[in-house]
Amino acid sequence: MTTKAAPTAPVLGIRALNRATLARQLLLRRAAMDAEAAVGHLVGLQAQNVKPPYYALAARLDGFAPEDLSAPMADRRVARLVTMRSTIHTHTADDCLTLRPLVQAARDRELHAFRHGLTGVDLDRLAVLARELVEAEPRTMGQLREALLAEWPDADPQALAVAARCRLPLVQVTPRGLWGRSGGVALTTAEHWLGHPARPAPAPDDTVLRYLAAFGPASVKDMQTWAGLTRLRDAFERLRPRLATFR
Repeated sequence: MTTKAAPTAPVLGIRALNRATLARQLLLRRAAMDAEAAVGHLVGLQAQNVKPPYYALAARLDGFAPEDLSAPMADRRVARLVTMRSTIHTHTADDCLTLRPLVQAARDRELHAFRHGLTGVDLDRLAVLARELVEAEPRTMGQLREALLAEWPDADPQALAVAARCRLPLVQVTPRGLWGRSGGVALTTAEHWLGHPARPAPAPDDTVLRYLAAFGPASVKDMQTWAGLTRLRDAFERLRPRLATFR
C-alpha cells in the first residue's frame, strides 16, 4: 500500500516500486506455477481478445504451453466474463462467482447510461427472461437482443442486450477462448456453466489483499482504477494494521 503517510513511513523509490510490482506480477522471472494457479494469483487476466491471456501466461510461467490454459477452460475450471472495468477477463471458476458480484455496482452505473433506451422496461423481468433464454441454450448477443426486443419492441435493441449483460454474470462458453479452436461468442450464466449457485457480493477486504499481492505496492486510487469501483478506502483502512505503508 502507498499513501500520504506520516513522515516516519519508509520512502519507496521508483525503482523499488517497479521491481516489487514486476515481481508480484511474475514478470521478473518465469514462475514454477500452473496456469490455473497463476490466473488466480493475478486476480484474472484481461481477455478482450482470445490470445492475450495465453501470451500473458507464456511471459510468466516456466514451460507454459497453450493447452495448460485451454484444458482448465474446457473443463470449466476457468472461464471468460465481464468483470473489472466492464471488460472481459479470464478468471478461475471461483473468481467468476465472487468477483462478478463484487463489481455489480459498477455494472449498475454502466446500465444507467442506457436508461433512455430502456424506458418502460422492467429490468427485473428482463433479467429473469434473459436468464431463462441463455440457460435453455447459450445465445449470441444478437439472438438475445432479438428475443428481448420481441418483449419490448419500443426499447433500444442495444440497450436491451447491455441490460442483460449488466444484470447477469454472462460467461462466454467454449469453444470460445480455446487455443486454436475458438468460435463465436455464445453466452450463458456463470452459475449454469460452472454448476454452482450464485453467491452474495463479498466484502472487498479479501480482494484488496489479493490485489496488493498481485499489483502492489499500490494506493486506494490504483485499485479503484483497476477494478472500476469506488469507495474502497474503508476496506483499506480496516486492513491498515496488516499492511506495510510507504511514502
